[in-house]
Amino acid sequence: MEQIKDYITGKDIDNVGPEVSRQSCEKFLVETKGYKKNEILVDVPLTVQFKGNDYCSSIDLVVCVHKKAVMAITCVAGSIGSYEREILAGARLLQDQGDYQIPFAVSTDGKNAVIMDTVSGRTLGKKMSDIFSRKKIIKMLPDLTFTPLDKTKKEREMIIYRSFNMEKINR
Repeated sequence: MEQIKDYITGKDIDNVGPEVSRQSCEKFLVETKGYKKNEILVDVPLTVQFKGNDYCSSIDLVVCVHKKAVMAITCVAGSIGSYEREILAGARLLQDQGDYQIPFAVSTDGKNAVIMDTVSGRTLGKKMSDIFSRKKIIKMLPDLTFTPLDKTKKEREMIIYRSFNMEKINR
């Protein structure tokens, strides 16, 4: 299997599935949008429960600014629209321990992107260029709300995430 170096971590990884789109997105976030490599977390673990069982998966990229997770990103090899609901659920669930939903969720194939407001699910942009730059996020930080997930919706979001994310679960 062909190995490539991850742009953010520098680790050797298998070049399979959506890896090309993830590498493209990582490079875009740093070189075009101004994020620092250490502000981008790779393969952030997310465990959801379903019928009493834990299902382990991960969010491809989580962008943090001033120690706050602000953007959760899924990188895909296929249609980005097919993954919108998955990343919304992931962004709503990931910071459960930190008690807030990550404000923005992004689905991308490295060339196109859908940027969404996590709480409302509203689409904010439909191009890679619409992804917020680091400068823009820093300006937005004082006005961003880090809203906790309504506990009555948590189970539903876990079911949605698990259903849309079966190929990654328990890898």
